[in-house]
Amino acid sequence: MAKRILIVDDAAFMRMMIKNILTKYGYEIVGEAEDGSMAVKLYKDLRPDLVTMDITMPVMDGIESTKAILAQDPKANIVMVSAMGQQAMVMEAIQAGAKDFIVKPFQQERILQAIERVLMRN
Repeated sequence: MAKRILIVDDAAFMRMMIKNILTKYGYEIVGEAEDGSMAVKLYKDLRPDLVTMDITMPVMDGIESTKAILAQDPKANIVMVSAMGQQAMVMEAIQAGAKDFIVKPFQQERILQAIERVLMRN
């Protein structure tokens, strides 16, 4: 059965890029969110196997929404997606409970590598 993924990013083109890569490799995209508060709600409703989470978003950022998701499901698999030069935020995200991170602009292989590594741990 295909692993179910929720994509969270405020940029529609970024969600589309990630979605295209993951569907090509057999992952099922169960939802998309453009801000952290929507991500928390969708996570609760959809219970995906993994979430790709942008850090910088309106309403609720990726770090706050990661904490909120992990508060409702401590076993949640979250992979942060951040722009170059956000190392401090990446460290904060890992401390908040993210399992891995991908730096934008990203390579297709790096996304697949991070997602497969996190999903294999479970």
